[in-house]
Amino acid sequence: MRPNPAEIVRTLVAGRLPGLVHLAHRPSPHHARHVTDPDGRVLLLVPVASHLAAALQPVAGTSDIAVVLDVLDLPPAAGAPGLGRAWVSGWAAELHGDEARQAALDFAAVEPTGDLLDLGTRFRLFRFEVIEVRWERAGVVHRVDPGEYAEAEPDPVHPIEARLLADLAERGGAQVTEYLRRQLGLTDQSTDGPPRVVRIDRYGLVVALDRPGARRRIRLAFPSPVADPADLPRLLPPLRLPANTHPPR
Repeated sequence: MRPNPAEIVRTLVAGRLPGLVHLAHRPSPHHARHVTDPDGRVLLLVPVASHLAAALQPVAGTSDIAVVLDVLDLPPAAGAPGLGRAWVSGWAAELHGDEARQAALDFAAVEPTGDLLDLGTRFRLFRFEVIEVRWERAGVVHRVDPGEYAEAEPDPVHPIEARLLADLAERGGAQVTEYLRRQLGLTDQSTDGPPRVVRIDRYGLVVALDRPGARRRIRLAFPSPVADPADLPRLLPPLRLPANTHPPR
């Protein structure tokens, strides 16, 4: 198994990666602090005194404005393949009252920033339901059903992936290499280079086998998807789990 396009987009736009906001008929793009709530709706935390706050003000007679959130994956290590780029779009509106308070809790569950305490004074919260989803990888754009997007879950491993890869790299050498060779059925006489883990997700590992003039990648699947990062050492014995491996949703 491997992540499907809806899961990849939910993971990319969850709020761990920087995003750009494009607005219809307005100057853009704008850097934006964002997360997604449990239903996949996008929350934007916007400073009151900013170009983005001004651009998000609807014209007379309307209550919202068309926006696109654009998020590009940042590979967690050198040589790691990227997950691509996600675009999700909808109609953004400012939240007030009980809706703003609940949205602030949803935002804090992903990014517990103290700026949420200044809602209504220094910051505003905007939200939009995702009505169009696109995912680009290797120059090909795929359309994703918004319902499938809403039902998908962000990968729980993604927030700590870079730390996990760093741990494996620090251990280096014999233990990790031997484990991967054993799992992949490789021998010491193999013409491939030493195997290296270059990505980790809830479904398994992407392992690179480098040889002169070529690069080969193999997917090594876990027996079952990871629901909690704390399960990883059982599935990947050479791994030492970093501290604080229970990131927010």
